Amino acid sequence: MEVSHSVRERTIAENSLIILLQGIHGLVTTIDLKNESVVKGRIINVDAFMNIRLTEVVYTDPRGKETKLDDFFVTGRNVRYVHIPDEVNIMKTIETQLQKIHRVRNFGGESRGRKEYLNKKK
Repeated sequence: MEVSHSVRERTIAENSLIILLQGIHGLVTTIDLKNESVVKGRIINVDAFMNIRLTEVVYTDPRGKETKLDDFFVTGRNVRYVHIPDEVNIMKTIETQLQKIHRVRNFGGESRGRKEYLNKKK
């Protein structure tokens, strides 16, 4: 999954469990929504505000009626619960995502190039 280039979004993701959701990019998962409906599909994008875009979706409304959709977008405020697939190693996924964020923040490495944040202490 591509790491956001927005400093604000990377900071939010780095300091929350959003990075876990970003780490399950490409996997099929189930999301329970606040209106008692359920969405099951393949995650194609998660931003720092927990807005989630899915593909190959089965949407189940509160009455149990299923609808198949090609694409579905859930705003973060409507998410009640995200089921993490059993095959996901949670700690390894979080560590991998943190490494990706730090690589972007350091522009490729500690010793090369400029830093995103300059220490201006005088």
